Amino acid sequence: MKITPVILSLFILMGCSKNETPVLNTNDHQLSATSASATTPPKQYYLALGDSYTIGESVSQQQSFPYQLVTKLNLKNKNFAAPTVIAKTGWTTSDLQKAIVAAKLTQKYNFVSLLIGVNNQFQGLSKTTYRTQFRDLLNTAIKLADGKTKHVSVISIPDWGLTPYGKRSGRDQAKVSADIDAFNAINREETLTRGASYTNITPTSRKVTSDPSLVASDGLHYSAKTYAIWVDAIIATYNRDN
Repeated sequence: MKITPVILSLFILMGCSKNETPVLNTNDHQLSATSASATTPPKQYYLALGDSYTIGESVSQQQSFPYQLVTKLNLKNKNFAAPTVIAKTGWTTSDLQKAIVAAKLTQKYNFVSLLIGVNNQFQGLSKTTYRTQFRDLLNTAIKLADGKTKHVSVISIPDWGLTPYGKRSGRDQAKVSADIDAFNAINREETLTRGASYTNITPTSRKVTSDPSLVASDGLHYSAKTYAIWVDAIIATYNRDN
């Protein structure tokens, strides 16, 4: 298949991180506890697993959805430490699996989110392999949540094909959307089979065609406004399921 310059540029953008190394802060809870009052250390811990959407490519760390989620929960006196994040732009399910193993996590978390698969779709990887690897990641997430299935929140893959950059990529937008739906059908089925929470943010991602403010400055990823909408949806789903 001939790779046009535009498609090559999109691949590079999705495969390059704003950090050379994963955003892996397994000691964030220790830092937060140090800065807090000695009598009120953080009591709850959150692990965010994913790719560019989890690190918040093209927005500040505080505007990413894991940090916005913790901020909103703490306004409700939930007492969460800063999130531990294992994510990097361009990661597939296989990349995330390897990163989790390398991290050697021993902490048990009160809440775990999992959003992964857009790069499997973008690279045209097998859906059968995606199902197997996603199932493994979901089981790992549940173990890290101390076996509490309902404390795991899977988030659907957004539809990058409708972003301004996606429209300029030369990709068939209808095919991208159909592919995204197929991957989401897999992760949704696996999530509900295991009894974890599932938040469908894909419809929100498709509103970029009518609301440009939902897109980040790079024209490909999402804005702080979008992530705030995701946070509300994640909390609503969690509250419904627990």
